[in-house]
Amino acid sequence: MRDLSSLTRAFWEQVFGPGVSTGEPDRIGEGMIGANYRITIESHRSDVPRSVVVKLPSPGEESRAAGVAHRTYEREAKFYMHLAGTLDVRRPHCHWVEFDESSHDFVLVLEDLAPAVPGNQITGCTVDEAARAVLELAKLHGPRWGDPTLYDVDWLQRRTARADIEMLQAVYQQLMTPFLATYAKYFTPRQHDLAVAFGPRLADWIDGRGTTLTLGHGDYRLDNLLFGSAQGGPPVAVVDWQTPNHGPGSVDVSYFMGAAVMPDVRRSIEDGLIDEYIAAIRVYGVEVDRAAFHGEYAHASFAGLVMAVIASTVVTKTERGEAMFAAMATRAAQHALDLHAFDVL
Repeated sequence: MRDLSSLTRAFWEQVFGPGVSTGEPDRIGEGMIGANYRITIESHRSDVPRSVVVKLPSPGEESRAAGVAHRTYEREAKFYMHLAGTLDVRRPHCHWVEFDESSHDFVLVLEDLAPAVPGNQITGCTVDEAARAVLELAKLHGPRWGDPTLYDVDWLQRRTARADIEMLQAVYQQLMTPFLATYAKYFTPRQHDLAVAFGPRLADWIDGRGTTLTLGHGDYRLDNLLFGSAQGGPPVAVVDWQTPNHGPGSVDVSYFMGAAVMPDVRRSIEDGLIDEYIAAIRVYGVEVDRAAFHGEYAHASFAGLVMAVIASTVVTKTERGEAMFAAMATRAAQHALDLHAFDVL
């Protein structure tokens, strides 16, 4: 298995050439499927970065098994191998990527974007951060909007086979009981009832998604975004490409707004941010019908709830993880309630 012990001098010379040495790895972030480490580098060459972020499989057996079963390690490695260079979205530059098809072991050596700081899914984001995040989605979605060649990328997530759709519905319903054993205390009665009632309708929900497809992130939440600070860094950058998908762009937008922005703030800004997103998409020659997109956006509001119910039950449990999934699930449920999304399934 790939772990820190495999990052030998020979490995680093393979990545950056001879004459490099590295400091002790520093664990960063709260990755639940992968493990991230900041590593300093010393070299006499100016083209070698002073530090990098290395991503490896999770040391936790439960989380690592989930990463293999759900193909998240494979998808992130192959995103950097095959798709990242076709997009305008700001993401870490990839210095090195390896992936083993049989074991799903992987290693990524990525640009260190410090002093940019990660968002916090629990506390939510500011209006300015929300605007930056939504407009960055246009740079992800626009270049591959309606691109038929994405159908040839067989490792992207997509829900098209009826058996696959029905299986996801069954999984959601089966996991609802253990999910509520932990998270029911966080829900209002209306949020709780909606989460339960949605289960038998999940397959219909997937069938009713928009038909204009693009390349999506699949988990576009604050913990997967880095924001520039007074000390520097890009305005916003997107990390953790473990769930790239071929689906409607509205899903990423709705998933982010529903889970990342406090409900009172979201209600006051979401219409305006959708308009800004649509305007930004037009730069790529894409014409989006505003009314249709608003409908897709409302329809997609359940996405954060689905992610929270399923993901929270398959990763190693932590105190912060519980708080994060509680925030995601309750805000997403409230988003669906606010938009009357259940009524139009």
